[in-house]
Amino acid sequence: MYKNILVPITFDETRDSKTALEIAHAISEDGAKITALHVVEEIPSYVAQYLPEGQMAHNVQDIEATLAEKIKDEVGVDVVVIEGHAGHTIVDYAAKNGVDCIVVASHRPGFQDYFLGSTAARVVRHAPCSVHVVR
Repeated sequence: MYKNILVPITFDETRDSKTALEIAHAISEDGAKITALHVVEEIPSYVAQYLPEGQMAHNVQDIEATLAEKIKDEVGVDVVVIEGHAGHTIVDYAAKNGVDCIVVASHRPGFQDYFLGSTAARVVRHAPCSVHVVR
């Protein structure tokens, strides 16, 4: 059983985030911390310079509200939205926050994933803790 579980959430319908959250609850100890994390990809600086000031902060707030609404039926799940590269940011967040298990939803790997790799594959290879992959 785990005490601090991280569940990366994407808005991609091919990933089963609901099942990932169910598994997180199933493998958690009583009183465990479960965090739903969404990573917003950073906007390149050559694009960001054309955005209104504060636009990214506003986007993050909107995404937090959307994610909170998406998981509103999940009891005791914290919502966190941060910017960065998905695979690296998930692993870094887990390391910095004492996460002992990551439950990540994945798609069936396609041919392109063997060359580029998926976010779930990066997390599995580099996570500082146990990883449970949901397909």
